[in-house]
Amino acid sequence: MFIKISKDLNSKLYQDCLNLRKEVFIKEQGVPPELEVESQTDEQALYFGGYLDNQLVSCARVKLEDDKTWHIQRVATKKNFRGRGLAKELFNKIDAEAKKRCITTLTLDAQDQAQGFYLKLGYKVVGQGFMDAGIPHHRMYKEI
Repeated sequence: MFIKISKDLNSKLYQDCLNLRKEVFIKEQGVPPELEVESQTDEQALYFGGYLDNQLVSCARVKLEDDKTWHIQRVATKKNFRGRGLAKELFNKIDAEAKKRCITTLTLDAQDQAQGFYLKLGYKVVGQGFMDAGIPHHRMYKEI
């Protein structure tokens, strides 16, 4: 998998990420469109996208939470590409890029059904569960 990184909202990567997010969150999971695309957050984020044969198959965005913390959001993998280790590969790239930029903590709001995946990557659950877009979540973090 070839992983691209961009902050440019006019880039092909950003447009591909938006399309994948719509496919996974809006169509598959029923998240309302107005909750999925947040123009202010999108403008401040750094996008990671994993491509196979010029097709985006996995993506995430990260937002600076403070000087040393990235908040990872909108993690999505195309349905027919799940279970192949592609999201893990994407997270390895996020970890490496975070270290290069002197980020020491990664945090995310994980859907409860995906918690096992994040635990295997070294994340820990913190705090009480909460609902986001009608889906149960927990905050998780990892020191790198």
